Amino acid sequence: MRIIFRCDPALAEYLPRPVPARGALPDWLRAMPNTAYSAIHGREVRTLKQCPPVVDAMTYGFMILLPCDVLVDNGVFSWNWDVPSPATEQHPRSPLSFHTPGQLTGSPFEIAGQAAIKFNSFWTIQVDDGWSLFATHPINRADLPFRLVTGLVDSDRFTDGGINFPAIWTQPEFSGVLARGTPVAQCFAVPRSMPELVFEELDEQRQNAYTETVATVLSTPGVYRKRFRAKRGRSAHQ
Repeated sequence: MRIIFRCDPALAEYLPRPVPARGALPDWLRAMPNTAYSAIHGREVRTLKQCPPVVDAMTYGFMILLPCDVLVDNGVFSWNWDVPSPATEQHPRSPLSFHTPGQLTGSPFEIAGQAAIKFNSFWTIQVDDGWSLFATHPINRADLPFRLVTGLVDSDRFTDGGINFPAIWTQPEFSGVLARGTPVAQCFAVPRSMPELVFEELDEQRQNAYTETVATVLSTPGVYRKRFRAKRGRSAHQ
């Protein structure tokens, strides 16, 4: 799978490039201890940092990054981003725009009188034929003061326009800076072909394997990581 990113030539030197998600892990995950005391168990237990499915989900695909610092002050967004006018007509120049409150009517995202923000795209994205681009909130990033609205774009066909990313601002009390390079969307290339769903009962061999696997995972740290976790490539292309 190759993923091709293209940008306006006038803006190329000003834009952070999308990065593999493993390169944008948050500081809190790096600082999290491997174990912590549990009053329920009366002993140290493994934290989420030792749960490969949680960490692997955060490192898969690629991140779209905020192109400049954005200052947030009592619900007012501002930025100082001195970039040249794009060479491409109707190309955005600001990092953010907005969806009016009315556009959220009837959805679970509706908050009376509150607009949704929209992270503008400065890259077109092209994936292989038969694949689409799944864009969602950076996984397990509840620390971010917004929540991205998940979307799916057929980016093997829609390759000549940017994909914008709407989000709900979830922390009205937040004042501070969203720094350049903050991940705003985590994206995955997914095949459009529908899977075949097959349902079976566990036979005796599968029952025994189930019992053994669950017992081993519960009793021995690192079993999934050592025995079952697939090796992941280091290429920037996912």
